[in-house]
Amino acid sequence: MSEPLEYVRNYYGVPAVIGRRVTVDGKPGIITEEMGAYIGVNFDGTKATAVMPCHPTWKVEYLEMGTLPKLTRGQKQWMEYSKVRDCFENFREFLRYKQQQRTGA
Repeated sequence: MSEPLEYVRNYYGVPAVIGRRVTVDGKPGIITEEMGAYIGVNFDGTKATAVMPCHPTWKVEYLEMGTLPKLTRGQKQWMEYSKVRDCFENFREFLRYKQQQRTGA
């Protein structure tokens, strides 16, 4: 299994890594996840769960390493749900499923 953003770094020749500060079209943010061939950027001043896919070379300036935004428990659950939402009717059903997994019910 490859490490996050390895494809983006190799294909586009950019220093994209999780936690690197960037500006995209003049807007500052931080790379928080891999989104296929795109970088997932959380722009400054937005919720930690608001991650936007950005093309790795379109008006992107790569800066120093930064600190990832802290997610609340609910935000972590929502991020996990957003990756598997097609498997559930809604967020509440996902939370019930996770609870059953924890309790072994």
